[in-house]
Amino acid sequence: MAYLQEHITEILILLFLVITFLQSGFDKILDWNGNVSFIKDHFKNSPFKNSVPLLLGIILVIELIAGILMVVGIFQLATSGIKNLALLGAELSALTLIFLLIGQRLAKDYAGAMSLAVYFIITIFGVFLLNN
Repeated sequence: MAYLQEHITEILILLFLVITFLQSGFDKILDWNGNVSFIKDHFKNSPFKNSVPLLLGIILVIELIAGILMVVGIFQLATSGIKNLALLGAELSALTLIFLLIGQRLAKDYAGAMSLAVYFIITIFGVFLLNN
């Protein structure tokens, strides 16, 4: 219980990211065709227009890996104070957000790109805390 209290800020940030990325990943799995259709339309005027399924699949895999690493990382943090997997999951989350930002900017969805900044700030703060 001492580790839980000692790392509560990191754990709460990780829980936020787990919910964000695993929900996003599961949504892509459960409604793959709907997501591909929506994103194809979103990127119809971008250089990514012909690569949507491949790129969406890459994002999906990274989201799921990040989410799983963070779930295991939360358990490790709470029980032993070990940060390795939590940090790796948070870093993959940050990388995913950068990939999404690139896509939003190329699609000229500046409002969508701006909304990613909130997630990125929280993620980078988590990476910062887990690195110390």
